[in-house]
Amino acid sequence: MSEGQESTTYPSSAGYAQVNGLDLYYEIHGTGQPLVLLHGGMLTIDLTFGGILPALATTRQVVAVELQGHGHTGDIDREPTLSCLADDVVGLLDHLGIDRADVFGFSLGA
Repeated sequence: MSEGQESTTYPSSAGYAQVNGLDLYYEIHGTGQPLVLLHGGMLTIDLTFGGILPALATTRQVVAVELQGHGHTGDIDREPTLSCLADDVVGLLDHLGIDRADVFGFSLGA
């Protein structure tokens, strides 16, 4: 996806989950078996996955997350370690009532 270009799909829902002292932003696109998307460092949902998200959402329930200090999710007073970021994603899945999901990450999110 080039600079200034937006995703061609809109989330069926979006919001914030309060997990681990953080207001974690997420979007849900499509229906089906859950697939969690984790963006790269200094990126967002659209910047990392905007080009492929519409195709993924045709067959999956895509749960896209913006991690601590990225995009719509603010920063808090803690180090954004991989362990903390992973705990945040688990907290989001618990918040959404998702017991099992496939995960696809890029760079920091991988």
